[in-house]
Amino acid sequence: MTIKQLFTQFALFILTTWVVVTTTGASEDESIRLPELGSPSDQYLTPGDEARLGREFMLSVRKTGQVLDDPQITEYIQQLGDKLLKQSEAVGQKFTFFVIDKPEINAFAGPGGYIGIYSGLILATQSESELASVIAHEIAHVTQKHLLRAFDAANRMSGKTAALILASILVGVAGSPDAGIAMATGVQASAIQEQINFTRSNEEEADTVGIQILAKSDFDPRSMPVFFERLTHASRLYESGIPEILRTHPVTTNRVADALGRAEKYSYRQFPGNLSYYLTREALRVRQFKDPSKAAKHFSSGLDDGRHLNKEAHKYGYALALSANHQYKKAEKIIENLLQKNPSQVEYILTSAKIAGDEGNKNKVLDILDTYYSLMPENYPLAIAYIDALTMAKQLDTARRITQQTIALRNNEPRLYRMLSKIEELDNNQIESHRMLAEAFVANGELRPAVQQLEIALNTDGKSNFYQTSKIESRLNKLRDLLKAQEKADKR
Repeated sequence: MTIKQLFTQFALFILTTWVVVTTTGASEDESIRLPELGSPSDQYLTPGDEARLGREFMLSVRKTGQVLDDPQITEYIQQLGDKLLKQSEAVGQKFTFFVIDKPEINAFAGPGGYIGIYSGLILATQSESELASVIAHEIAHVTQKHLLRAFDAANRMSGKTAALILASILVGVAGSPDAGIAMATGVQASAIQEQINFTRSNEEEADTVGIQILAKSDFDPRSMPVFFERLTHASRLYESGIPEILRTHPVTTNRVADALGRAEKYSYRQFPGNLSYYLTREALRVRQFKDPSKAAKHFSSGLDDGRHLNKEAHKYGYALALSANHQYKKAEKIIENLLQKNPSQVEYILTSAKIAGDEGNKNKVLDILDTYYSLMPENYPLAIAYIDALTMAKQLDTARRITQQTIALRNNEPRLYRMLSKIEELDNNQIESHRMLAEAFVANGELRPAVQQLEIALNTDGKSNFYQTSKIESRLNKLRDLLKAQEKADKR
């Protein structure tokens, strides 16, 4: 069995059991030596391999039900990641940044440019630069081809040693170093040491490149060593031991000192805070409370005692907590005051509409969203909320039009096709409903269920015409060809 086959089997097995890997990317930094295109490492993971693994990886992650399905928070983290990407080796490539709704302090990079950030990590940061430093570090793992290098190193060993080392690398990178070492039992000590050293060098390299990305993106380059050092010092406060990110990304005194030394090359200055960062942080804080009344008490006392990073964002968190606790009038008053100060802040607009909806005032919801959507038609979270409200109000023609306009701006968003599928279903157009659901599967990288939906569409009785039927048949033939090519590639 080849190393590439070993990689595919180990990676898919590990990914489907919710393991985190660090993987491939683009080119090289001027100060870093990377494998050239056509080097031995490239033969183990082609762009097609990476794309397929990326799809499998993200499907597996989504099946856990832990990916945060909040358009506003997702939009914020994507925009932050995109800002960093523009100053990285991966500029021009498609990356997907998302939030895992769990309190762990961790982050990871997966195949195909998928980067996940745990909500617990966002809450552990104290500035947007600190959050950006973690994302920049993960981007660097991708652009520096760390997993490819590991496969290249494994290939130079004997078959048995290579297989065990490969397994230990994948498990170790995933966040279980102890399991990785246990898996490599029987491998000669020198090979284990080589893999451990290799991992340490990956972290140092990701620090170096990540700090460069931070500085070029107008974030504080000192935030990376400062954040990791603070977590290290605070680790004794965590009931389960040190934060998971310190297990998956081991931090030593030398590593912090080296990173700080690199950051000191950049001139010191003040970095202005981004309100959306603080608002996202407080929205996630509210979600951590199982009891909304305790959340409201937390934010109320924080305002009284001055315990907050940003007073305006803390008020926003208080309004969210009050709303969750059904104290709508009090929450509405806070949001109205915040909107007077920042009338175009989408978080406040969406919260105002949600409070109106929770109070049962559907007309007010539509008035709010219609007004602001007309001013900001390209704002994705606002469009999603407006489409939802129109659909619930059975204003299907308008909902269809807004959805189609939004798809024109974002034609690879599964959510939009699912929403359009629902609109067509409510409008008793089952054929179009199945066709749109097929496109949702395609956007998710799921070709087989997409083919099935188009086959159902062709066999569904309903309003159709020759043009529509021909369109579905053409799309179906194309997807069948893509599915065959994908299955053929998977067998190699």
